[in-house]
Amino acid sequence: MEFKDYYKTLGVAKDATADEIKKAYRKLARKYHPDVSKEPEAAARMAEVNEANTVLSDPEKRAAYDQLGRSAPHGAGGGGQGFRPPPNWDAGFEFTGAPDGAEGMDSAQFSEFFEELFGRAARGQGHGRAHRAGGGTAREQRGSDHHARIELDLQDAYHGAERTLSLRGARLDAQGHLVNEERQLQVSIPKGVREGQLIRLAGQGAPGLGGAPAGDLFLEVQFKPDSRWRAEDRDVYQSVPVAPWEAELGGAIQVTTPGGATVEVTVPARWKSGRKLRLKERGIPAATPGDLYLELHVALPPATTEAEKQAWRALAQAYPSFNPRRTQGG
Repeated sequence: MEFKDYYKTLGVAKDATADEIKKAYRKLARKYHPDVSKEPEAAARMAEVNEANTVLSDPEKRAAYDQLGRSAPHGAGGGGQGFRPPPNWDAGFEFTGAPDGAEGMDSAQFSEFFEELFGRAARGQGHGRAHRAGGGTAREQRGSDHHARIELDLQDAYHGAERTLSLRGARLDAQGHLVNEERQLQVSIPKGVREGQLIRLAGQGAPGLGGAPAGDLFLEVQFKPDSRWRAEDRDVYQSVPVAPWEAELGGAIQVTTPGGATVEVTVPARWKSGRKLRLKERGIPAATPGDLYLELHVALPPATTEAEKQAWRALAQAYPSFNPRRTQGG
């Protein structure tokens, strides 16, 4: 996937004001609008201009895009064809709207880059949009809902937790320059929370108008990447290293689960790669808990001392006909 330099597309500086972005967009729209333009590939160029404007004219999307650009391999203007955003890159960014944002956007109008970054937040039912309070006047308007993705440790799903979360947002100052903002919230993480689940904080969205209530804040849960385990719905998969003799001969080993419990499990003899041990109902807690699957892999002991090297030589001598590459035609 190619990193899109939206500032280059509109021909504006990275510190451009909102007015400068608007003027640049209007100029390019007049040039490339397919109804009037005689430029080659006008429709494709117009789509690129529209996409860039969709991001840069929205302070929240622009702030998140700028942050991603700074982490790109070659800075905000780079990344090349091999660019991929890091996992949960937008965690902590607060956006207007509920998790599925504003309706009416067709994914075919946007590049893969845009869809990867903003697709979920750019389409949907729009149930987070501001609306009039029931029975109120036009001046009484409920605040819009906001949403943000947050990163939690998988262990938080086992026990619940109290977390202080920092959310990043953005606004335009009086001169139209982008201003980054940050706020902190104390949040109770419920036990049994799953990835993708929404935690609703009533009244933590945008303030209402004319005395109408504030909107809500929806926090979409993502688990931090962890080499030890991963979650799929309520099931959890845990990587467990075993010694070569444990894998071949079998036997009891002790394993510490994501929930903090130490359990004894029996590894069957002649363990084969790809098999899993299932610990029933030791996944994410719920009325019907998930399961914990132990994915065992062989860890080779190092040969650093002379005695350890001799032990490996003795093992090689004990298996003179063993050829690990035979299945590959060796």
